[in-house]
Order: sequence, then C-alpha cells, then structure tokens
Amino acid sequence: MTTQEADHHTLRRGRAARQEARLARAAESLPYLTRRLAPVEVISAEGLETIEHNADTLLEQVGIEIGNFPEALDIFRGAGADVTGTRVHFERGMCRRIIQASAPPIFTQRARNPKRDVVIGDPYMVLVPSYGSPFIHNLDEGRRYATIEDFRNFVKLTYMNHTLHHGGGTLCEPVDLPVNKRHLDMVYSHIRYTDKAFMGSVTHPDRAQDSVDMVKILFGPDVVGRDHVIMGLANANSPMSWDFNMLGSAKVYAENNQIVLVTPFILGGAMAPVTVAAAATQTLAEALAGMAFCQIVRPGAPVIFGSFASSMSMQSGAPTFGTPEPQLILFVMAALARRLGVPFRSGGNFTASKVPDYQAAYESAISFMATMQAGVNFNLHTAGWLEGGLTIGYEKFVLDADQASMASALIGGVDLTENGLALQAMLDGGPGQHFLGSPHTLANFEDAFWRSELSNNDSFEQWQAEGARDAAVRANERWKRTLREYEEPPLDEGIHEALIDWLRRRKASFPDSDV
Repeated sequence: MTTQEADHHTLRRGRAARQEARLARAAESLPYLTRRLAPVEVISAEGLETIEHNADTLLEQVGIEIGNFPEALDIFRGAGADVTGTRVHFERGMCRRIIQASAPPIFTQRARNPKRDVVIGDPYMVLVPSYGSPFIHNLDEGRRYATIEDFRNFVKLTYMNHTLHHGGGTLCEPVDLPVNKRHLDMVYSHIRYTDKAFMGSVTHPDRAQDSVDMVKILFGPDVVGRDHVIMGLANANSPMSWDFNMLGSAKVYAENNQIVLVTPFILGGAMAPVTVAAAATQTLAEALAGMAFCQIVRPGAPVIFGSFASSMSMQSGAPTFGTPEPQLILFVMAALARRLGVPFRSGGNFTASKVPDYQAAYESAISFMATMQAGVNFNLHTAGWLEGGLTIGYEKFVLDADQASMASALIGGVDLTENGLALQAMLDGGPGQHFLGSPHTLANFEDAFWRSELSNNDSFEQWQAEGARDAAVRANERWKRTLREYEEPPLDEGIHEALIDWLRRRKASFPDSDV
C-alpha cells in the first residue's frame, strides 16, 4: 500500500467511525418529535369560518351517501341525523358538536415496547412509512409486484430506522398471498418483526376484527379494552360518500376503543373542484361525517383527522405532486383540525416519479417541507413513496428517511437558552476573530448542525476514489446492510405460540379468495 493509499484508508476509517457514532446517538432519539415552531397559517380566521360554514352546508343540503351499510344508516338516524334512503343529512353544526363532545385532542398509541409508545396530537409529530403500494422498486430488479418477503423487509427496515417512529400499516401489498388472508400475515409481521406501534387491516370489517383479535393476543383483552394499541385507516369514497368496507372497518376499531384515521382522498378536478378552498371544504365535510360516526359508535374513541389531496394533470388526468395547491390545502386542513381540536394527519414525501431521481427528490422535498411547516401530528408516507403511491422504493425509503431526520431540528425551533444565544462566545471573540477554536464551538461541535447520513460532502477527488457512487447507489448499499444487520426484537414465546395457533385455525376456517 502506498503512502497516499494508506492516508486515504485512514481518512475513510475515521469518517466511518464518526458516522457510526452519529448513528448510535441518533438511535437513542425520542420515539416522537415535539414541535416548538409555530405552524404556518395561510388564511385568516374569517376564511376558515367560511370553509366550515360551507362544509356544514354540504352536509345539510347534499349529505353523505352510505354504500351498502344499513347498520350505519341506523347509527346515524339514532343520533338524530336525517336519513332518506341511503343518504344522510346533518343539521348545521351537528357533526362538529358530536366530535368536540368526546373525541380526545391527544392520546397515546401503545407499542409492545413501552419505550416506543407514540403520543399523537399537538404539539407532537410522529413520522410513519409509506402505505398501500402494490409494487416495489429497487436498483437491482426495477419495478415488480410486491411479495410478503418485501413486506417483511420494509417492516424490518422501519424497525431499524431511527427517524421513523411508527411501524405503519400496509407497507406494500403482498400480491403473492390470497387477498382475503394476506392481512393476517401482514399484522403478524408487524407483531413479530418490530416492537413499534402499527396499523391493522381495513379492507373489510372482518379483517379489521381479525386485526383487533390479534392485538388482544399480543397485549391481552383487558389492555386492548382500556388502551389504544392499533390503528385503522378509513378513506372516504369521495365525493361525499362512505362505503361499507371503510365505514364498517372504522366501526370495528371505534367500538373496540382503537384509533381510526379518517382521511378523504381527494384528486382535485376529479373527486373535488379544482380550487384550494373548495377541496378543503369537501375534505372537511367528508371527514366530519366519518369522525362523528366513530364518536356515535363509541364516545371517546380516538380519531385522527386526515387529509390527502393531490393536484391533477389537466392534460392526462394523472395525479401530480410537489405542486403549490396541495400544499396550500395541507396548511388549511391543519388549521381546521386545530380549530376542531383533534390530531391531524397529512403530508409525506410525495412524487409521481417512477425512480429515485431529480423529480422524486424535488417533489418530495416540497411536499415534506410543507408537512413540517403545517403542524402535522401523524405523518403517513414519510418514506418510500414513488409513482403516485403505486410503488414503494427501497432506495427511496432510505433516502426519504434520511432527509426526514431534519424534522426534529426544524420543528424544534430556535434555541434561546444561554447556549443557543452564545453571547459570551461573541464577547470573547472580538472583531476579526474566527470561532473555529472557540470553547462554544468545540462544546457544540458534534451536534451544531443537522447532517445527512447519506449525502456526500467530500471533495470530488475523495468521492471519485470511493467509487463515484450517487445517492441511489449509496442508499442501495444502506438498505441491504440494514437487512443483514437486522435482529428480531424479543417476543414472549407463549404469546408467539398462541398467535401462531390462532392464525393456523383462522386461515383454515375459510377458503382462499382473490376478493
């Protein structure tokens, strides 16, 4: 080895050691973030009142269509709503009164590792991986359908990641398993391969009940009756409609005192008008109906007010991301959630790009910056989103999580302590003196600025000598290394055996089906 090569090897080893030390410190971070930065407000209180008024007008005059769920019609009728056929009309302010009477403004979702419990609501922020993709993408294979092995991989990657606080739910759709049974393997994977909080199935009320029954084995029925240990995502069938699967699954979670994430899914120009205020109005109306339903089913059941809105290419009809209008809707909906007094979910690292490229980076950065500024409490789709959500990317997952680690520094706001003000350091320095050797600089050297674990800030020569690897290649190496280093969190053997026995009997009780 030449002297130059030895020096380069020593430099690389030193950088690697420093990076490992930073990773070790990061792994000890809190299980959720605390906001000190004031959220951005984009319209006045009068503007928000107008949107609320118009949402009540929609609920009163248009109403909510309930698809194939007579029981839900009876539940709404029993609470005083006007039900005609399958249409439910609400008197002005009715849904808001029901929600504010009992929905908790803040609550805790328990994880099987108590150190990973998450608190959901202001002033806290929980970062959660992507959800629902039928495809995966990586540099080795390109794009293909997801399998249960991919699902397990993303559970493990989420567990090992220090940025993501929550295990998420349907990280990808394992299409190699029967449609009517794959939820069992997904929930089992969350229970076995991570000890973070997670989400259950919502594709049918029976599958929601299976999810609840499985956490009863994990935590015990008494704990599940008392605490919140699982969450279901219920999407409105926009515009102004709720269907049996979503509302029926919401009912299962609510009546078991578990969390319901109520989220209208709006594609501007297709499922709602193209303007920001109109999309916000319709989102509010649909969400109010869903959250009120949960409170009627069980007063006090925790709900999260969700908003998902994207713009649309008026030429092709395809959803677009990283555009200004959805970010404005996000700011408006966050403010409406604060006025309603319930936790808020929105945002993420969104992109229409098919690969982790320039487009993916910029669209995701724009989306996630608005997420941090708006005051989101539960941020689904923090990591992995590609192709408008059709795909979860291995490299994109790692890159997103890396960039999302900046959230703690940004929403933590400005440090005005004695150390943050650093007045003595400036008094000691004097004109024309640098701060490189200042005691204050040395004391804060390791944690002075947020640093990416994947970005490369070396000189061109150093970068070239180490293989001239771009960010996606570095991320490819990182997710593979993470999976190699993964170790299962401990799970009580008796609980695991009971769970396996329940799964065996449950799967044998009905035939496989593709619906």
